[in-house]
Amino acid sequence: MKSLRIIFSYIKKYPKLVIGYFSLNILSALFSLISLTMLAPFLTLIFGLQGNGGMQTSRFKLGNLSDLLYDQLAILTASDQGKIKALGIICIVLVTAIMLKNLFLYFSLYLLTPIRNSIINDMRTDMFSKILDLPVGFFNEQRKGDIMSRLTNDLQDVEFSTISFLESFFREPILIAFYLFAMVSLSPELSVFLLLFLPIAGLVIGRIGRSLKKVSTGVQEKLGEILSTIEETLGGIRVVKAFNAEGQQLRRFKKENHDLFEIKNRAIRRRDLASPVSETLGIIAVSCVLYYGGTLVLTHDFSLNGPDFLTFIAIFTQIINPLKAFSTASYNIQKGAASIERIQKLIMEEQAVMEDPNPLPITGFNETIELRDVVFAYPDKSILNKINLTIKKGQTIALVGSSGAGKSTLADLIPRFHDATSGEVLIDGVNIKKYKIKDLRNLMGIVTQEPILFNDTIRANISLGNEKATIDEIMAAAKIANAHLFIENKEEGYASLVGDRGSKLSGGERQRLTIARAVLKNPPILILDEATSSLDTESEKWVQDAINQLMKDRTSIIIAHRLSTIRHADEIIVLHEGTIAERGKHDELIQSRGIYSKLVTMQEMR
Repeated sequence: MKSLRIIFSYIKKYPKLVIGYFSLNILSALFSLISLTMLAPFLTLIFGLQGNGGMQTSRFKLGNLSDLLYDQLAILTASDQGKIKALGIICIVLVTAIMLKNLFLYFSLYLLTPIRNSIINDMRTDMFSKILDLPVGFFNEQRKGDIMSRLTNDLQDVEFSTISFLESFFREPILIAFYLFAMVSLSPELSVFLLLFLPIAGLVIGRIGRSLKKVSTGVQEKLGEILSTIEETLGGIRVVKAFNAEGQQLRRFKKENHDLFEIKNRAIRRRDLASPVSETLGIIAVSCVLYYGGTLVLTHDFSLNGPDFLTFIAIFTQIINPLKAFSTASYNIQKGAASIERIQKLIMEEQAVMEDPNPLPITGFNETIELRDVVFAYPDKSILNKINLTIKKGQTIALVGSSGAGKSTLADLIPRFHDATSGEVLIDGVNIKKYKIKDLRNLMGIVTQEPILFNDTIRANISLGNEKATIDEIMAAAKIANAHLFIENKEEGYASLVGDRGSKLSGGERQRLTIARAVLKNPPILILDEATSSLDTESEKWVQDAINQLMKDRTSIIIAHRLSTIRHADEIIVLHEGTIAERGKHDELIQSRGIYSKLVTMQEMR
C-alpha cells in the first residue's frame, strides 16, 4: 500500500526508537504469555489432577523455566500445606509477570510518542517547506482553504491513523505470534482448525476497509471547500455586509456543511464496522473451537488434558483483542490513506520554477534587463506573446494597459515568480534561469498595490527577510519611507503589533511600511505595482514622496494604474492582449493618439 510506504519513509528516520519500541513489545508479549500459562498449573492444583510424578505438567513448555516450576510445584503438592504454598507461588509468578508485562508496555508507549509526533511534525514541515518553494502561479490555481485543510484536518487524520497503525503494526503481530506459538504447542490440531477460519475474516474486513478510503477522500475535499468558504467570507466581510449578502453566504455554508455531514456519517459508519465485525467473527471462531475441542476432550479422543484445553481457550480469547485491534488499524489506515495521498500530492507537486543544478551567483546589476521573444501561456490561455523589451540600468519603465493585458505577469517573470513558456529573460546578458534564485531575488524590491503585512511588530515587518538588521537601520529606512513619525507616535513604537494583515494601521501607514521594507533591502531593481492607486489624497502624497525617495538611483519597473504618476518615465510600454501595442515617452504617445492617449483621456474625464 502506497500510504504505508510513505509512513515508513518517515519512520526509518528514527531507527533507535523503533528498535527500542519493537524490543519492549517483545518483552511485554512474553510476560503476557507467561501470565496466561499460569492457568494450567492453577487448574491442576485446584482440581487435584496429578500425574505419575506428582503435579501434572502442561504440554506447553518455556524451556528450563517450565521444568523448574513444575518440579517445585510437584514437591509442594505432596502435602495439603504444600498446596497452599504452591498456590502462593503461582499467584506471585502471575502478579510478577503481569507487572513486568505492563511495565514494558508503558515504556514501549513512552517511545512510541516521539515516533508518532516526529512523523506528524516532519510531514507538516515538509508541506510548509513545499508551499514556500512552489511558484506564485500554483496559488492562483488552488483554493487556500484546501491547502489549509491539508495542513490541519488531513494531518489530524494521519495522526489518528498513524497512532493505531504504529501500535498495531509493531505490537499486535508480536502478541499474535507468541499466542499462536503457545496454541500450536498445546494443540496443533485445534490451531490448524482455527487458522483455516482467519483468512475468511481478513477478506471481509479488507473489503469494507477499501470502501472506506474512497469515502474519506470525499470528506477531506469537502473540508477544504468549507475552509475556503470561511477564509473568503472573513477576508471579504466588509463587502458581504455592504451588499447584505449574509444570508447568501450562510446558505452556501449550510449546504457545504450539510454535504460534509452526510459524507462523514457514511465514513464513520463504515469505520465503526471494524470492531463489531471482527469481534463477531472472533466469537464464531471461539464457539467452533469450543465445540470441536470440547467434543474431543469429552470423548477421550484428544491427547490434550482439561487444564491445557482451557488454557488453549484462554490464550485464544486473548488473541482476539490484538486481531481486532489489527483489523481496526487496517480500517484507520485506509481512512488515513486518503489524507496521506492528499498530503503527498502537495509535497510531490511538480516544481514549475526549477533552479539550475549548478547555478551562477549574482551579486549586482550592471547593465540591462532584457526580454527576448518572451511567450507566457497557461494550458488554456495565452497571456504574453513575443515580448521584446530592454531596460537599461537606472531607467524607469512603466507598464500600462487594460486589465488582463499581461502587466503583472510580465513583471513577475523578472524575479522568476513564473518562467516564460518560451523565449528568454536576461540580466546582464545571462538567462536568469542560470542564476541562483535567491541571489536573483536579492536584487529586487517589490511594493505591491495591496500592502502585505504579517501579524507581528512594525520592526519585524520592516526587517522581513533581513533579521540581522539593527534598529538604527530600520529607523533610517522608515524615515526615507515617511513612516518614522507615525511609528514613533505609537504607544510601543517599533514594537507595536500591526494586527491581522495590518488591520491596526491605515492604508497609507501600511503602504509606507512596505516601502520602508524595500528601502531597508536596498535593491538595485524595483518592481512597483502602483502603490498609491487605492489611497486618499493625503495618504497618496505621503506614499508618493516615499516612492520617489525609494526610486532614486535605481532601475524601476512600474505597473501603472494612475497614468498621471508615470509622465516622467523613461519609457512607457503599452500592453494590449499580451503584446506590446505602443511604446515611447508620455508626450510622444499622447501625440500618436493611440491606446495610451485614449486611456489618459478616459482617466482625466473621471
